[in-house]
Amino acid sequence: MTEEPRLSAQDMIEGLAPALSPRTRIRAVAALLAGVAGTVFVGTLWWSEPGPLPGRTHLAFALFTLFCLAWTGYGGWLLTRRVPLFATGRMIAAGIGVVASVATTAVVTIVTVRRGTGVGPALAVGGLFVAVVLALAVRASARRAALLRRMDELTGREER
Repeated sequence: MTEEPRLSAQDMIEGLAPALSPRTRIRAVAALLAGVAGTVFVGTLWWSEPGPLPGRTHLAFALFTLFCLAWTGYGGWLLTRRVPLFATGRMIAAGIGVVASVATTAVVTIVTVRRGTGVGPALAVGGLFVAVVLALAVRASARRAALLRRMDELTGREER
């Protein structure tokens, strides 16, 4: 029998192939393409308006463009990572999702209040989106914590 040197868990982690899993790569490309497409679509729609727009409308267009740029940046960032992320990408995506859904719900609710139309449907749909994205954020946080605990167990480090 041959004796192979035993590598520590940290050495094994550092020796991982510097490539994203196919699943992560697909998510990254999807986020990048959706962000770019959204930015182009919203920017074109904003730019091509035939007349002057109210300040609230400019603010809404700017907000939606910013969200699309955030997804573009996230997708690009994720594609350039060459190290194990331990669910950091999921945490960032959850953060973008929480901010975007809360802000969009607020904007839609303000618009319905100003128009005097029913606020109920806007709050119901917005609340549903916020609830789903918060559940995903909690799940991402739990996954990251589990991965970091497992890494600590394998490397023999104490609790953080």
